[in-house]
Amino acid sequence: MVSVVHTPPPTRTTAAKSVVYQISEKQKKTLRGLGHKLKPVVIVADAGLTENVRNEIEQALNFHELIKISIRSGDRVTRDGLIDTICKDFQAQLVQRIGNIGLFFRRNTERPKVVLGSR
Repeated sequence: MVSVVHTPPPTRTTAAKSVVYQISEKQKKTLRGLGHKLKPVVIVADAGLTENVRNEIEQALNFHELIKISIRSGDRVTRDGLIDTICKDFQAQLVQRIGNIGLFFRRNTERPKVVLGSR
């Protein structure tokens, strides 16, 4: 009899290539101003954080640094859980949340795009 051990694939975090960039309240205010004109680039629906959604979030954060994500979940507890998961799994910071839209920031250390200014 052969025993097969299933190990889940590693999560697609960027912990190895980026450090969690701490932003000040002044920088958050700047990011909120920049995020005002943005449209959501990713929509998380009833299926949750599927592999395809995770890939899209990863690509969007790498390319844009500042993105809006629409979380279309029925209740607030589920939305809060998804926001926490996104922050932890993708090393991103929640800049602002209004209703079901979250504004997330993650600094791309290789090709930074967003100018934050001083702390």
